[in-house]
Amino acid sequence: MTLRSVRLARLHTRRRLTMWLWPGDIDDAVLVTSELVANAVRHARIPGHELFLRIMELGGSALTIDVSDPVRVFPQMRKEPEGEGGRGLLVVAQLAAELDWFLRADAGKTVRARLVP
Repeated sequence: MTLRSVRLARLHTRRRLTMWLWPGDIDDAVLVTSELVANAVRHARIPGHELFLRIMELGGSALTIDVSDPVRVFPQMRKEPEGEGGRGLLVVAQLAAELDWFLRADAGKTVRARLVP
């Protein structure tokens, strides 16, 4: 997992949603993916463990973006970001219809954002 993963996640998300003809705002979905992956890379990097990205279109065209990492703690969402950082989850919360997280049975957690067209 490196910051290069963020760029690849953006490309993958844009390509997949374009192929699916997803009716929502693809730019918003790409931004949400980018922020969630960047958070995982910055705050949940453990050598020998991987990050997972899953994008699913649900009934009614709702989109679910899951980013899983090996750390079992949810990063704190700051109301007052410090400097240039700390805004990612605030951005995601503004764009997503839902933002939540859950622990995975094997290891780590998944952060989930749901977007609606």
